[in-house]
Amino acid sequence: MESRGKILMKRYELGRLLGKGTFGKVHYARNLESNQSVAIKMMDKDKVLNVGLSEQIRREITTMRLVAHKNIVELHEVMATRNKIYFVMEYVKGGELFDKIEKSGKLTEAVAHKYFQQLISAVDYCHSQGVYHRDLKPENLLLDENENLKVSDFGLSALSESKRQDGLLHTTCGTPAYVAPEVISKTGYDGAKSDIWSCGVVLFVLVAGYLPFQGPNLMEMYRKIQNGNFRCPSWFSHKLKKLLYKILDPNPNTRISVQKIKESTWFRKGPGETRTVKEKIPSENATTNAAPVLAMRRKKNVHEDVKPLAVTNLNAFEIISFSTGFDLSGLFIKKECKKETRFTSDKPAAAIISKLEDVAKILNLRIRKMDNGVVKIQGRKEGRNGVLQFDAEIFEITASYHLIEMKQTGGDSLEYQKLLEENIRPALKDIVWAWHGDDQQQK
Repeated sequence: MESRGKILMKRYELGRLLGKGTFGKVHYARNLESNQSVAIKMMDKDKVLNVGLSEQIRREITTMRLVAHKNIVELHEVMATRNKIYFVMEYVKGGELFDKIEKSGKLTEAVAHKYFQQLISAVDYCHSQGVYHRDLKPENLLLDENENLKVSDFGLSALSESKRQDGLLHTTCGTPAYVAPEVISKTGYDGAKSDIWSCGVVLFVLVAGYLPFQGPNLMEMYRKIQNGNFRCPSWFSHKLKKLLYKILDPNPNTRISVQKIKESTWFRKGPGETRTVKEKIPSENATTNAAPVLAMRRKKNVHEDVKPLAVTNLNAFEIISFSTGFDLSGLFIKKECKKETRFTSDKPAAAIISKLEDVAKILNLRIRKMDNGVVKIQGRKEGRNGVLQFDAEIFEITASYHLIEMKQTGGDSLEYQKLLEENIRPALKDIVWAWHGDDQQQK
């Protein structure tokens, strides 16, 4: 176990823990030769191999070596031992842009203008190198000590050679609230155009303090994304509104290009004078059922397809009760004691059940399929509080989307949480669109 003060590879002195993800930790460190501050992402090789992520790690390394730009987190080097992989990266000490929005509710147009210019500069550079980020959101945008933006987390990026013969990308991935409509429709998409859409959602969030596309359930949110159905709040300047309607155009063929964004008046000159508004969460927010941006924190990704089973259909009230924005359980239940977790998937029920069977086999768990869409899973040995047991129930939201609720029904809660965080979550990565109801960072 790495500890503070330990010398790594005779080159880096490890410092405080900066963050923890599913596959490892990020530590502050100091280069012993140059005294330079760095961030070291440490990943467990076995975990990466067990969940089939070696290709993704390779792609992230390739991508980060391709991109060298002042607004992109720099990868200094990659090192490995028998058990670990180490990414030595630029240390960005200002934290996530998301935290800045969370603290202030929303940013002024002038501040958002500066960050958006830097974001577009980084994205334009990536595209010139044949790199498409595919998961642009405030959580993946960091700020340095001078308040300059740095794009991070290229784990879901794609390279030009990933395109099929039709010249398009086909892997559905990203964060639900930020993905372009053509990504959801699964007909193939242009990586550059889908990144531009995500940049538009980020810009809206910076100035509004909430997401442009929301509804009481995922189906409604996707419908709004597909139709480009959003409204700018009254304090947005006319120039900003004009630009946003061109970026958040649901038709990728008519959506504005990076070059045209750079030529737009708002991008070149900024907002000029804009109305100031005192309230933190605006009244327009309520009319669109939009929760503050905080309610959409920490969502992750998806991939592709198989064949349906009998599952429970959810009515509108049930969907609302499952929706992250309406889940109030966190106010009353300590996180470590929660016995249930939920995720959404764009896979058919048969594919979800098949994946659960594979995971159970790898983890040496018993599994039983019931006729009502419930899958019962249990351990083979006694734990501290008896045999660990949990159910996975599959609910159909639409023919293409399902919500899965996993609930502990027996055994020790801490043992269940450990199994869930260290083994089950990473192993289900390929079928998960988003985890709901917690702030777990899936990095």
